[in-house]
Amino acid sequence: MDIAQVVLDVALDKLFDYRIPPELVPAIRTGVRVTVPFGRTVREGYVLALADHSDYPEVRPLLGVADGAAHLPEKLVELGNWMADYYCCSREQAIRTLLPAPVRQGKIREKFRLYAALPDRDAAAAFVAAHAGKKNAAARSALLETLLADADGTLPLDELLESCTASRASVRTLEKNGLIRLEKHSVRRDPFAGREVIPAQPLRPSPEQAAALDRINRMLLGEDRRHVLLLHGVTNSGKTEVYLQAIARTLELGRSAIVLVPEISLTPQTVRRFRARFGDRLSILHSRLSDGERFDEWHRISRHETAIAVGARSALFAPFRNLGLIVVDEEHESSYKQSEAPRYSARDVAVMRGRLENAVVILGSATPSAESRRNAETGKYALATLSRQVSEQLAPHVRIIDLRLGGPPEKGKSNFFSPLLIEAVRERLERGEQSILFLNRRGYARMLLCEQCGYEATCPNCSVGFTYSRQRRTLSCHLCGLVVPAPENCPDCGSPEIRYSGVGTEKIEAAAAAVFQHARIARMDSDSMRGADDYETVLEKFRRAEIDILIGTQMIAKGLHFPNVTLVGIINADSGLMLPDFRAPERTFQLITQVAGRAGRGDVRGEVIIQSYNPDNETIRFAAEQDFEGFSRYDLEAREMLAYPPFTHLIALHFRGEDESRVANFAAEFTEALRPYCGDAVKISGPLPAPIERIKGKFRYMTLLRGAALGRVRPQLRHMVLHGKTPPGVEVYADVDAQSLL
Repeated sequence: MDIAQVVLDVALDKLFDYRIPPELVPAIRTGVRVTVPFGRTVREGYVLALADHSDYPEVRPLLGVADGAAHLPEKLVELGNWMADYYCCSREQAIRTLLPAPVRQGKIREKFRLYAALPDRDAAAAFVAAHAGKKNAAARSALLETLLADADGTLPLDELLESCTASRASVRTLEKNGLIRLEKHSVRRDPFAGREVIPAQPLRPSPEQAAALDRINRMLLGEDRRHVLLLHGVTNSGKTEVYLQAIARTLELGRSAIVLVPEISLTPQTVRRFRARFGDRLSILHSRLSDGERFDEWHRISRHETAIAVGARSALFAPFRNLGLIVVDEEHESSYKQSEAPRYSARDVAVMRGRLENAVVILGSATPSAESRRNAETGKYALATLSRQVSEQLAPHVRIIDLRLGGPPEKGKSNFFSPLLIEAVRERLERGEQSILFLNRRGYARMLLCEQCGYEATCPNCSVGFTYSRQRRTLSCHLCGLVVPAPENCPDCGSPEIRYSGVGTEKIEAAAAAVFQHARIARMDSDSMRGADDYETVLEKFRRAEIDILIGTQMIAKGLHFPNVTLVGIINADSGLMLPDFRAPERTFQLITQVAGRAGRGDVRGEVIIQSYNPDNETIRFAAEQDFEGFSRYDLEAREMLAYPPFTHLIALHFRGEDESRVANFAAEFTEALRPYCGDAVKISGPLPAPIERIKGKFRYMTLLRGAALGRVRPQLRHMVLHGKTPPGVEVYADVDAQSLL
């Protein structure tokens, strides 16, 4: 191969051909980072392919391999190329996603610490003996004596100087005379520093767990043609134990494993359990690590110093070269879908990476996505079911409260909590048990209204109202991030008769503090969890029973195991049902089921109280009965009639810009230009204004493509999106396998 095809970070979606000089031939392979001439500059890029010849008559030579650079495994490069084609993004965007920013940007370097070592213990001992009592050699003798007292004869230089109150001059003298050798040792920026865990042993599997593990083992050995297993297990059925034992088997086979969790808030608890089983063979990769920690963890994996990577979405791209297993926990979660280019689904990319690397992929959930469930039903995925909880504990008792029947609140009580919920929480407080109150809306109030003139506070950049935070006395937009001071009088008419309506977790926290006056209450949402350690701090306090009532959004709904939680109260089960999105019922069912599963995981039977203004809704009824099969049939029947996934594939084309007429006209032109490539097999809807018409000052239009054969139109769509001509001020992008139509 004489030609290296290199991608550069120049947003051109193009590979550049460079000739490989003979002296670099042994070092050049797919995934290597190289330096190349580009115009009048020198840049770095990655080799994505090798070729025998180039179509260009003059090809400039590579300059070299980038010093100390991170090189990508060839299979990861292949995965990046697939992502660029499938998700209609540029090559450089796909490759950039494979690398954490601290690794990619080259601003972080390996950290070193200077050590002093004894090259010859006898010579050091002789010097100390010969200079005993001599004041002019006291400092040097002290340095040598301290090193002699150490079993390895090696100590960090800064600690050595401090303990001996000696100067660097004394060290230089000893080094010059060959009595001390200075060495640079690599220092790991350890995210686990100071956190000890108690080792744990595997648990004896239940019959259902044993059957799942047997199936996974046969897949690891290549005895099953399928490489994806859907592990459908009810909450508290022991899915994590299956993951742990499957990973142990993978390590026995000399291969590595990746574990994905949907939320960073789940990472500390997951990591604790996995470290208890596997110790230092585990690395973590997620955005809340410092840049130095992410740099070091990535390189530990690349150097084969660790065999397991745990983290959120980006951990999928851990640079293992012998990958054997990928676990996607809570595989149904929408947070696995990236909202910016490349708009990939970590679950689906995990399936593709498993296919490319001949690795087994386990998709685990108590409420599998419609797509995964359908793939299991048709035999594309293997299926293992855990239908029983690991303990003999009865399923939580579930009650639905019709909020329409509630009268005015009693004195000292809140209209957010039904009398039944208040009584249930108080019973738990008296018994020393814990409660979770769930509402999937943050903030204090959802709307500011003037009763005199009808003014409503809306974001000037987006088609949504502001959310009020009483704690910070601000109005904020959760779409564009704009924050403004909350007014004391109406901005339009000056009336003081303004009120805040609607409810969020901050108001629930305030109401709970008033109703349950002596309870210890904490809140977990993205407003309150600001620092890197806030999640773990609150969860650790909850684990130690220092918190009686935990209030939160979806980040407390999944994956958390607290045996002392015996009550879950769902404040408003209807909040997600009315969204104009075909996935709204599925998400609502999953969320209610997941949060209900936090109750009764110990020795006491749990209770779940679901408050609703629409208690007869089928989705709420199925969730209350924990009837996944019934809900799945109900939901899939509607989707099949409307030709939505999983019976078709879906691509959402988004058009946005500040000039609405220009956006609308271009959306129509683009859709018409694409129509001839779609044929009869692809259904086109739109373009129409998006449900949220304006975000960050830009108007939004949308066209939907649905069909079983979207692969035929995708190459042309990709070319039009990336290389077509767009009017000034208008953007277009494709959201392949869109998870939200808002």
